[in-house]
Amino acid sequence: MHHSRRLPPARSILALGLAASAAAPGSPASPGSGPAPDPRAIYDGHLLPDAEAAAFRHPERWFPSATVHRAERVRSLPAAAHGLPALHFSSNGRQVDLADYLAFNRVAALLVLKDGAVVAEDYELGQRPGDHWVSFSVAKSVSSTLVGIALAEGHIKSLDDPLSRYLPALAEGGYADVTVRNVLQMASGVAWSETYTDPGSDRRKVLDLQLKAQPGEILKYMAALRKAGPPGSRFNYSTGETFVIGALLEAATGRSLADYASATLWRYAGMEGDASWWVEAAGGTGAAGSGLGMSLRDFGRFGQYVLEDGRVGGRPTVPDGWFAAATQPQAVGGRPIDYGYLWWPVPAGDPMHRGAFEADGIFGQHVYINPAERLVIVVLSARPKPTGADVVDDHDFYAAVARALKAP
Repeated sequence: MHHSRRLPPARSILALGLAASAAAPGSPASPGSGPAPDPRAIYDGHLLPDAEAAAFRHPERWFPSATVHRAERVRSLPAAAHGLPALHFSSNGRQVDLADYLAFNRVAALLVLKDGAVVAEDYELGQRPGDHWVSFSVAKSVSSTLVGIALAEGHIKSLDDPLSRYLPALAEGGYADVTVRNVLQMASGVAWSETYTDPGSDRRKVLDLQLKAQPGEILKYMAALRKAGPPGSRFNYSTGETFVIGALLEAATGRSLADYASATLWRYAGMEGDASWWVEAAGGTGAAGSGLGMSLRDFGRFGQYVLEDGRVGGRPTVPDGWFAAATQPQAVGGRPIDYGYLWWPVPAGDPMHRGAFEADGIFGQHVYINPAERLVIVVLSARPKPTGADVVDDHDFYAAVARALKAP
């Protein structure tokens, strides 16, 4: 790895992107205009690059959305003393560098934080500081964190409580006897198909219900699903499961998902801008598994809050050991799975990833957190298909950054 040339530190890295037209960091995203995009075409991977980037910049135009309000006290993200060294690394059988990663993987925004300071920040594809970008399933890890906060506050008594304690509508059918822990592990035993590009999948049927925007319909759909196995017996990735998590949080706290997030996580993390978050219908249940629209730096603030174990001013805001448990492989059906409580542990094939984990969303959305290296990397992308479209492996990129920033 060669370190002879260094990228400019912190904000000046915007010169690699669109500095001339960039708004000040933290400025609000401009409101969407023009016709709303067709979410079916988005999930099919049919949008052309410019249209896709424009759609991802305005998720509040896809479905009804609620506002998650910025913090009164904004967390500062100071510039690091040194920028990111030049990266040269191997991925998928080729030698690549930072420019390759950004271009081949259609990265719209990149943020690297080391010890809470900005080492690198870059914007592409028309994205500007302060603009929103859609989270897709990164929202699942945000919702997992809200469950941890609700546990600490006593709204949820135990992860081993049955869901029906909070959601009586799930007392019968597929979710009977399913616990809060089961759904956090995606191990309810309830049948579900997640294929984004299949119009007949459960994921696409719930998308159709979102387009109808009728309150109560998604939970009714979830309650009618059949069992495929006993609770805790099998892992099955399900965005529907996280809609259930959103309904649980709202029932347990007595607040909407967006309001509870505003009062807790957004305040604790010191978010600079308002966020948008999809709801089932105006005033309806929050879509906990997807649809957050927020700025690059606020994604970074979320990652930094998690890196610091949810402690704010020395005070814990989640139960002791919450993130250690939530971000590690869980045992499901008597065997370990590479999934935590709505978090993805990073496979430790490269020693730089030891103990690392990430929040992931389709089309290349990532918040990578490496506690051992005190490192947070946010990648927001507009890849051409929901999955399998990365040319440079994201984990290879994270490892290269971690090595480049490792103290000698």
